[in-house]
Amino acid sequence: MKNGEVWEEVAFNNRDPVYLQVVRHFKERIVTGRLGPGQVIPSRRDLGAMLKINPNTAQRAYKEMEELRLIVTEGNSPSRITSDGKILRSIRSELLGEAVDRFVSTAKIIDVPMNELLELVKAKYLEEIENRPNELQEGNQS
Repeated sequence: MKNGEVWEEVAFNNRDPVYLQVVRHFKERIVTGRLGPGQVIPSRRDLGAMLKINPNTAQRAYKEMEELRLIVTEGNSPSRITSDGKILRSIRSELLGEAVDRFVSTAKIIDVPMNELLELVKAKYLEEIENRPNELQEGNQS
């Protein structure tokens, strides 16, 4: 995988601090397998250039990810995605929990019975798998 492929989809919003959006982008790429455990990531300066953000913003994102133990930087070696399975699983749980919270908040307004809601979710999920088999099925293998 080329580094550019991982970063070309970043679209920043005006609501959240850019450094937190960069952290979320890393989390999403890790959960989807586009960034793997132990994978070397771009330098802070290179990431800033690729994302067209201030290098200080990239530095702040890396500092945040180091504090979250999402990335590891040892000495003068390049930073890498953590290989700690517990942390990687917690990232997946975090993102999935956020998505479910948003969904439930929206769905409860409609007051749909749970069995109907679960059937709709299941049908939609299966439809998505049929439309994008490689991307979703690879994610289900974990």
